[in-house]
Amino acid sequence: MTDEFVDVLVVGAGISGIGAGCHLQKLCPERSFAIVEARPSLGGTWDLFRYPGVRSDSDMHTLGYSFRPWTDPKAIADGPTILNYLRETAREHGIEPKIRFGQQVVRADWSSPDAQWTVELRRADGGGSARIRCGFLFMCSGYYDYAAGHQPDFPGRERFGGRLVHPQHWPADLDCAGKKIVVIGSGATAVTLVPALADKAAHVTMLQRSPTWMVARPSVDPVGMRLRRRLPLRLALQLTRWKNVLLGMYVFRLSRRNPQRMRQLLLGGVRHALGPEADIATHFTPRYNPWEQRLCLVPDGDFFRAINAGRASVVTDHIASLTETGIALRSGATLDADIIVSATGLQLAMLGHAALYVDGERVEPSRTVNYKGLMYSGVPNMANTFGYTNASWTLKADLTAQYVCRLLNHMRKTGARICRPPADPDTALLPWVDFSSGYFERAADLMPKQGSAKPWKLNQNYLSDLVAMRFGTVDDGVLQFTYGAR
Repeated sequence: MTDEFVDVLVVGAGISGIGAGCHLQKLCPERSFAIVEARPSLGGTWDLFRYPGVRSDSDMHTLGYSFRPWTDPKAIADGPTILNYLRETAREHGIEPKIRFGQQVVRADWSSPDAQWTVELRRADGGGSARIRCGFLFMCSGYYDYAAGHQPDFPGRERFGGRLVHPQHWPADLDCAGKKIVVIGSGATAVTLVPALADKAAHVTMLQRSPTWMVARPSVDPVGMRLRRRLPLRLALQLTRWKNVLLGMYVFRLSRRNPQRMRQLLLGGVRHALGPEADIATHFTPRYNPWEQRLCLVPDGDFFRAINAGRASVVTDHIASLTETGIALRSGATLDADIIVSATGLQLAMLGHAALYVDGERVEPSRTVNYKGLMYSGVPNMANTFGYTNASWTLKADLTAQYVCRLLNHMRKTGARICRPPADPDTALLPWVDFSSGYFERAADLMPKQGSAKPWKLNQNYLSDLVAMRFGTVDDGVLQFTYGAR
């Protein structure tokens, strides 16, 4: 592979990489491309996560691709169904032959004289390393570390006599039947695990330091189903997608503009689901406002049903230590457990831990500034897919891939060899995301910055990005182009 060259190298064969391949094949048919994937199979998150009940935390009409509408009646889908959707998409669009499995990008070197990247790959099969050259590097590897999730160092961990597991690497041999289980955490993974485990366990306790905002919604979209009965399927699916995009934007805007009103609505929903006896103030009223972190979806109210049935409960407290038989809490209470599930979040990994060099100088992502949410200041011929924090990941992934295709076509048409956001943008710098989730706060010093104004500001608005990225001018006076033959 040392002498191999492709026009575009896509890194990652998850939901972003498969979508990128489909867009490249359709919109840039004259460009050669390959996809490298560190794991032995496609699917990314949806192939990695195997914990009970794993499902989408966004509706599939927006998490699905714009070019291949989601047709399954369940809008909140389980992991295996989503993985099958990705496999079918890759197969139907001829993407599978483009994927090279078991090849992890460890380093990428840009050469300005050659106007190309030389990418070093590590083979998972122990076959050593390989190299491939490309004109454009398209990073679609997600934003968290596949090797390990965030695992706090619990005091007394070595004393616990049961099993301590992290959802990111769920043991295939774990038998939960009849067991007392404590799930540590309050995010989407914990809210998913509790009802799934409660079906077999003796009892499941969700132990949280502080509550998370939750909202119940039907797993089958009733409006979407009515549209299907009355309209042609493709039109009904498009209208359902746009309905969900606009509804999500409305809820987010209301949360930011009138957080007290949104708090009342969300707490009212929880009270309706759990009844007047539930301690809503202690266990379901977060310290932060809605949408300062992601809302937790509760499909069909399954989490609340498990609590009402007595198969699950919520405890809000801090861990003092693990014991031989469970967890000792700071309040002095104890929780007995045969199994402890540490649903304590993700560990972020920028660019999949790949080392980046531009003309021999190491690039630290934290010292760069975002350009249009997909490129980094001073880094040429490279884009990185990073989805929305307040909506479905794929909405932004689709727009990013379409913009990259427009950029590549512009460069071919004008004869540009290099495109590069300026290294020192004249803008006030802000954190990458305005979000208080723990996994973002833990990785704040690893992430790029954003500016206070376009095109350096990271939008969290699909309509604004749609206009700018699909219809805006590629040569916007900010992005720098270098012309001429090699």
